[in-house]
Amino acid sequence: MAERRFEVEAEDGRRLEGLVAGADEGPVVLMHHGTPGSGTLVWPPHEELARERGLRLVEYSRPGAGASDRLEGRTVGQCAEDAAAIADSIGAEAFYTAGGSGGGPHALACAALLPDRVIAAATIAGVAPVNADGLDWLDGMGEENVEEFAAAESGPEALDEFVAKWAEQLREITADQVLASLGDLVSPPDAEVLTGRYAEHSAEGMRAAIAHGYWGWFDDDLAFVRDWGFDLDAIEVPVTIWQGRQDRFVPLAHGEWLAANVPGAKPRLLDDHGHLSLAVAHFDLILDDLTAAG
Repeated sequence: MAERRFEVEAEDGRRLEGLVAGADEGPVVLMHHGTPGSGTLVWPPHEELARERGLRLVEYSRPGAGASDRLEGRTVGQCAEDAAAIADSIGAEAFYTAGGSGGGPHALACAALLPDRVIAAATIAGVAPVNADGLDWLDGMGEENVEEFAAAESGPEALDEFVAKWAEQLREITADQVLASLGDLVSPPDAEVLTGRYAEHSAEGMRAAIAHGYWGWFDDDLAFVRDWGFDLDAIEVPVTIWQGRQDRFVPLAHGEWLAANVPGAKPRLLDDHGHLSLAVAHFDLILDDLTAAG
């Protein structure tokens, strides 16, 4: 099917933008984008993989990202109400959900808070809670993320200064600038995929994420370093944790911690992948594992 864009009104009247891609009908996989990001783009090979499997791939922009209205002070857990509103709008009583990077905690929130609707969930290079017992949260992250999360933990003023500076650089970023812009975050497997069409897609995604402002990025970061608004122990649906050993955005230890602390979670910890390369190379396996779980 051709991508179908939509706008949904959240329970409190906010506007949420998104799109449906893949098959014309069939089970829904609700995706939670990374940070910064938006739900206005689907990597074409991922859409094709969903269509081949008879799946509808649903993307949406979290509050403040893309053209979705901001919800200042939101928690990670508040995404569950928005996810339910989106699922209602497309007639999906039950659905699968997955989140990449900053979207990972939001997929877990839906698993915890919508147990009667979420069939199974997956995190793809997703972060663990900042207060995770026994986890050195910043260890192994590239310099840019260490600086970013230090700003978030310092408070809104420091984070605003950080995000505003970087948003200005990303506002008109081009494909040939993406790799250099990510600096110390990029491991060799990620450098290999950040070329050609995927570099163009990544640059377009960065521009779309902040086209209407950087508040989605800002609010995500604050939400990550605060209480998430739900308990991981409440998760009862099947969850798979995908993580690459060479990830410098979100180090492998985050995936190991989640796999050990999300009830019943199944680890998929891959030695040869980084942050971006994992989903680029293995989205077919991610979809197959997700839909086989429920």
